Amino acid sequence: MAITADSSRARNSFSSSGIHPTMPASNRDNHQMSSMLSPRAAIVELENLSQWVRRWRRDNPAGRVVATNGCFDVIHIGHTRCLEASRALGDCLVVGVNSDESVRNLKGSGRPVNSQEDRAEILASLRSVSAVSIFPHRDATELLRLVQPDVYTKGGDYSLESMNPEERELLTSMGTRIEFIKAVPDRSTTRFLESVPRNVSPRNK
Repeated sequence: MAITADSSRARNSFSSSGIHPTMPASNRDNHQMSSMLSPRAAIVELENLSQWVRRWRRDNPAGRVVATNGCFDVIHIGHTRCLEASRALGDCLVVGVNSDESVRNLKGSGRPVNSQEDRAEILASLRSVSAVSIFPHRDATELLRLVQPDVYTKGGDYSLESMNPEERELLTSMGTRIEFIKAVPDRSTTRFLESVPRNVSPRNK
């Protein structure tokens, strides 16, 4: 089933400590401890992702895993609100980040602006994100096969008809619920980059 969620509903779904209100009590200490570590601790190699999810499910048997993915080239409020809305649908949010090569294949030359390592670390620092994994493919089929999420989210500019058919088929076969998060108007990396004057040079080198 595909449902459209409103990103604005998730803005108040976290306490000041950054803990999701439905997070099991046994997992709150782990969340607080991990928040004191470097964000890099939340970056999981793709080859270890399945094991990471299995371990999380073992420790949180009643918890729901949410997954999403994207380029996240220049992170803006549209991204952060979408991630908050995604996390509000479950207890753990796994974010797949397109590698530099796959971004170039999807977006063309000149992209990405930020490296895959930088993008992954910025995402890992967000309180809504539980784990980040870089994947090398144009589509997220292999990532989703590894995560096997209970819920999968896409931006509101997608629909069941327009999303990747292989991804949709895999998600359906796994019984994963698909949600489309309402986009924040006029917020996109492409729009932002188009608004930056070509002749602007850095003040500090």
